Amino acid sequence: MAQVREDTRRGDGRRAPACGPPPDEARLHEAALRHLARFAATEAGLRRVLERRVERWARRAEGEGALAPEEIAARVRLGRAAAAAVARRLAAAGAVDDAAFAAARARRLHRAGRSRRAIAAHLAARGVDHATARAALPEDEAAELAAALALCRRRRIGPFAAPAGEEADEEARRRALGALARAGFAREVAETALRMAPAEAEERLLASRRD
Repeated sequence: MAQVREDTRRGDGRRAPACGPPPDEARLHEAALRHLARFAATEAGLRRVLERRVERWARRAEGEGALAPEEIAARVRLGRAAAAAVARRLAAAGAVDDAAFAAARARRLHRAGRSRRAIAAHLAARGVDHATARAALPEDEAAELAAALALCRRRRIGPFAAPAGEEADEEARRRALGALARAGFAREVAETALRMAPAEAEERLLASRRD
């Protein structure tokens, strides 16, 4: 049996578009709260989430042909402005905290073996400004070395590699240096990590998690 679609009509008797009403500030505020209940976000990141919601509505409205293109465009402009206003208001209220987001994300990525350079790029991509990102990054070289060791353990390279012959060892070392360089670690940090004895590397990692 074919599915019967409910015939919803507006007050003027015309069929209401199935895309629903355009996202206004009240609806975007509710959507923002639902998003923040599940995910951490920056002000810029939350604004992008809400803007995508406006764009999805516009695509549905355009596909249905229920509204004129100029009306859709006008609604999109209003929706984008509302998205920015909602994100700004929630940041001012403390519901969105870029500094707290940056600190928590930097700590998690550092423990996962990400370099300072990689963490800074990650935070920038999520809308964290340079000063806030820099304040969240681990500054001391011991922290950077611990991150390099965490990557070595995950990749099974350097101190955590399986024993191999001398020739294979040299080739493995070159590949490991390349992997650490691509991850954003300085040459000196990479070489220190790769030279470290397995027992010392494990102790360094344990110590970094106690800090």
